[in-house]
Amino acid sequence: MYLLGALGALLLVYCNQGVKLPAATAYLNLQDSVAYVGMQTCRSCHATIHESFAQTGMGLSFDFATPEKSSAQFGDHALVYDEKSNFHYRPYFQDDTLYIQEFRLDGRDTVHNRTEKVSYIVGSGQHTNSHILDINGYVYQAPITYYTQEDRWDMAPGFRGDNVRFSRLLTTECITCHNHYPEFVEGSLNKYERMPTGIECERCHGPGEIHVREKLAGNIVDTSRFIDPTIVNPRDLPRDLVMDLCQRCHLQGVAVLEEGKTFFDFKPGMRLNEVVNVFLPRYTDSHEKFIMASQADRLQMSPCYVMSDEMSCLTCHHPHHSVESTPRERYNAGCISCHQEQKYFCSVSEAERLVENDDCARCHMRPSGSIDIPHVNITDHYIHKSTARKSDSRPVSVTEKAEVARFLGLELLTKEVGTPLDMARGYIALFDKYVAHPQMLDSAGYYLRRSRAPFEQRYPTDIHYHFARQDFDGLLRGAQQIPTDTELEAWTAYRIGEAYFQRRDYFKALRHFKWAVAEKPFDLDFQQKLGSTHLALQNLVPARQVFEFILRENPKRPRAWTNLGYIFALQGQLEKAENHYFEALALDPDAEQALVNLAALRLLDQRRAEARELLERALRINPDNQQARDGLARMGVEL
Repeated sequence: MYLLGALGALLLVYCNQGVKLPAATAYLNLQDSVAYVGMQTCRSCHATIHESFAQTGMGLSFDFATPEKSSAQFGDHALVYDEKSNFHYRPYFQDDTLYIQEFRLDGRDTVHNRTEKVSYIVGSGQHTNSHILDINGYVYQAPITYYTQEDRWDMAPGFRGDNVRFSRLLTTECITCHNHYPEFVEGSLNKYERMPTGIECERCHGPGEIHVREKLAGNIVDTSRFIDPTIVNPRDLPRDLVMDLCQRCHLQGVAVLEEGKTFFDFKPGMRLNEVVNVFLPRYTDSHEKFIMASQADRLQMSPCYVMSDEMSCLTCHHPHHSVESTPRERYNAGCISCHQEQKYFCSVSEAERLVENDDCARCHMRPSGSIDIPHVNITDHYIHKSTARKSDSRPVSVTEKAEVARFLGLELLTKEVGTPLDMARGYIALFDKYVAHPQMLDSAGYYLRRSRAPFEQRYPTDIHYHFARQDFDGLLRGAQQIPTDTELEAWTAYRIGEAYFQRRDYFKALRHFKWAVAEKPFDLDFQQKLGSTHLALQNLVPARQVFEFILRENPKRPRAWTNLGYIFALQGQLEKAENHYFEALALDPDAEQALVNLAALRLLDQRRAEARELLERALRINPDNQQARDGLARMGVEL
């Protein structure tokens, strides 16, 4: 640290002797050892900037679920029904605490009722408020969102038609764009020790430890003449690094981390592809349909950007000032500064210009709906040449979303040329996250066959590819080529374990699931699979320990309640088993295994009518449930 401080002092002296540092090559705060100091420390010297930034969309991005934070309206209209899952949702405040009630009706009878506390609200309120549950540190997105522009509650984006209710876990990929860096629990997917409340200064300026130390020591740089190497000022970065900084979050696509990297590793002044590669699927109508967080991509497609050497997000946006409070002249000044100089003048009549108040952005960057977020209008950052384009502010209909345009391919946006292995990873991630179509895996296989990467670099992707295909024989053939002394990454170990599990080789499956859990002990899905494998081997004591651990960590997991109930049933503790099945069904009335297991208990008690009703209920949920069909057949019920 002494050496680092000495280097900093040397560079400061160097700066003040009149030499400007080359941007992005000598910033001291890009070192991994430099600590974040927090926004309140920044505020002590930059109070005015802090006050302004706190009112921006980034500053208001994330906070506790309080009446002051919520932009929503509550009352009779605050009720959402999801037809496919047959659940109703009602949000309400009680004693300044926000709750979401989930219920199901059978006629006028309430046959299911579950209420969850909302811990956080995501979004500034310019477009939406989404809602987050915190269950013992594990965070999940709630199933309903408030859409401010239309003053309406509806299912959260991606939930209607695929309602995962209160179980959509929020990983670091999600949280680190919508919020400042939380204190993440290593070995988990979505558990956090501490959650910040809004994006902070250091997300765009980098860690502040050296900067604060040098300023307190009196080492001041005249930033009107020189670059201060202790902190990143995005305006001093070259355009490509400015865009990398902005598109870390404003380029939503298929994000694939580089090996060994996390979403915490990117810092301003770095190249984005040092940490993560971002892919976008391209379709024949991609120029017309786009997702909400695609501002960086849309801008970079624009002729204005392509023909300029300097244009970036900062040409129009001042990150310390809210979009809502920025005067229109600010945006138009960027247009005029270039087009007046190049003698490009508006081609429409003065009367037409007056209709739009001579507003360049209003004509050339019309508001539009997006294909992924309903009920919102956003500014399309593709700068259209023609002013004839009309505003398309209507929401994109479900029918339009369902129309699949011809797929052109996956484009890697963070590198000029991706390796075959890069492209294979991109297509597999596209399949996993967004488009579960065999075509994506066909493309992944094509690139894997072209890859000349060494085996040790390629095999995790090869294992993932066969796992996505459910080709467990091919997966195991590849796994057998891995040297026995190789330390497997958790997901690779899990996928190999699942292949052995599907082949009923439970001993080898157990070994690999133990390996995965050792790497990620707080990944409760990994734990669930480990417990299920113990159960398959009749290892009831370790299985019980695993399921009890899961429920201590998160008591809202129906499968763990069901599995633990089954263990109690095997041990003859039928009342405990029944209570555990009831716990599972209170959380999820469609928990098929809990229904089937409870029916088995009813048959033991000679309560055949109740058993039949439970099995028929399971079949209404899933007509292919073989256990339910077999149970009814043994009871002599014709299907």
